[in-house]
Amino acid sequence: MNADHHSSLLAAVKGQPKQVWITAFAAVIAFMGIGLVDPILLSIAEGLHATPSQVTLLFSSYLAVQVVAMLVTSAASARFGAKRTVVAGLSLIVVATALCAMAGSIEQLVALRAVWGLGNAFFIATALSVIVGAAAGGQAGAILLYEAALGLGLSVGPLLGALLGSFSWRGPFLGTSVLMACALVLCALFLTSDSRADRPRTGILDPLRALGHSGLLRTSIGSAFYTAAFFAVLAWSPFVLQWSAVAIGLIFCGWGLCVAVAGVALAPRLAARLGERRATVVAVLGYAALLLVMLVPSKPLLVVAIILSGLVSGLLNTLFTGTAMSVSDAPRPVASAGYNFCRWLGGAAAATLVSQLAEWLGFAQGPFLIAAVLCVLAGGLLAVGSRTSDSRTMPAGAALIGEEV
Repeated sequence: MNADHHSSLLAAVKGQPKQVWITAFAAVIAFMGIGLVDPILLSIAEGLHATPSQVTLLFSSYLAVQVVAMLVTSAASARFGAKRTVVAGLSLIVVATALCAMAGSIEQLVALRAVWGLGNAFFIATALSVIVGAAAGGQAGAILLYEAALGLGLSVGPLLGALLGSFSWRGPFLGTSVLMACALVLCALFLTSDSRADRPRTGILDPLRALGHSGLLRTSIGSAFYTAAFFAVLAWSPFVLQWSAVAIGLIFCGWGLCVAVAGVALAPRLAARLGERRATVVAVLGYAALLLVMLVPSKPLLVVAIILSGLVSGLLNTLFTGTAMSVSDAPRPVASAGYNFCRWLGGAAAATLVSQLAEWLGFAQGPFLIAAVLCVLAGGLLAVGSRTSDSRTMPAGAALIGEEV
């Protein structure tokens, strides 16, 4: 199994055409945007005289717009083509991140993060289809490359945010704008346009109709609960730790590397051993256990739990999506859009409410307790009342289907 996995990973990397690497590079930069602001939350709060609840809106606005945009990305790609959708998304990100670096108030920054989220939704919803369509060696290898880009972006984002943020909180936004501009130029020059005949016909309401399938709906709601817990850790940990940008960046760099390793190397093995749905239940309950560990008022223990949670998040990012893609007979892009609508709705709600939860519960680690409860509920939704059969292996192409973050 080890040899098979390493050979498949090597095959995925070797001999890929130029546009696969260009899209993968752009995907790394796009995924960096999720954790980029994490190490500089305290610096932004200080520089713009903002409260913790205002600063966590940087996640909320980004995710909330992404939630709505997920419903229209597949339709946009079908209408305008993958290349135009990717270029439009990257253009929005370049403009939004450059303007973020010049923002004069927290309100402006929150609004610009919303534009950033819109651009990111159009890009990441289309990037996998571009990679799969152009990749040598089939869909499975393309998905491995995409998972690697996801993990690399999640790990590099906090580190870049920390290093540039140690000079000014504006630095990470400017750096991202420059990198994204490079990705935009490369994609505009080297990606090939698809023909109209190759584009599937997709309506805007099709993703919501797909959620009429009980198995997909249950999986999507469970993923929303997990994603809420995920963003409780991502958005609130810096306020509990109260450490420097560099320290927070290093912690979440380690976390992101764990996400990458688990998503690419561990999730397929766990799914093959237990079946996708059962593996997802085990992993999400494991995440609940780690969140309970975070309730202990010890910063070193919290750091260890955060980094280890990256392993579980890597598993769940892959397993939840694989389960969602295999549980219904809806076309994968449509099922993926409906699933991700629910998923990111959970993240947006958590990022919005996390500071209020800490105030209501009366202790700093309070959001982690609520997050643990949500993970238990997610496990229950998947474990109880499911009438779908649980395949022993992950279907090809279902491991990650586009909008992982």
